[in-house]
Amino acid sequence: MESKKTDRRVKYTKMVIRNSLIKFLKQKPISKISVKEICDDADINRATFYAHYLDQYDLLQQIEQEIIDDIGHYLKGYDFKDSRLIPVEMIEKILEYIEENSELFDLLLNANGDMKFQQEVIKIVGIQHFIPILGNESSNKEDAEYIFHFLACGAVGVIQLWLKEGMKKPVGETADLILKTAINGRAAFM
Repeated sequence: MESKKTDRRVKYTKMVIRNSLIKFLKQKPISKISVKEICDDADINRATFYAHYLDQYDLLQQIEQEIIDDIGHYLKGYDFKDSRLIPVEMIEKILEYIEENSELFDLLLNANGDMKFQQEVIKIVGIQHFIPILGNESSNKEDAEYIFHFLACGAVGVIQLWLKEGMKKPVGETADLILKTAINGRAAFM
């Protein structure tokens, strides 16, 4: 019983620390955020912070890794080797996840966001799932990587605009737009 209580407390503590970081990231870049101000805002002491994270950069990296792991989890439900088309449901599922975490994604994908995070998202989606499909077609693997990066950067751009505009366009329409653009753009390369 005590371990469940502790787990809840740890989850709560990590949540308030994370929320404090997000609050400060809206105002300034990570390099201008101190552990002290995160702790003050989260109403925790520094020892508690350091029990979970090395510094503010480690906190951000752990948040980003959690997101990358979640995206990978969503993608595992789809068998890309048996399909020549990217299922719209997969894109919708990822967009729903982004919508649920829109505040964080808006920060991580905006102009001041972490480019390494964006590259990691592109890498997990591309290398594990799309490049093998594109590489099986008439183009070679090198061309497939170029095509994928072109499509992925375009999709990230659409998502950035979608977030910037407050996600006015429904998830289904946005997913359909990304998919149709990818399919039509890909056809031009074949």
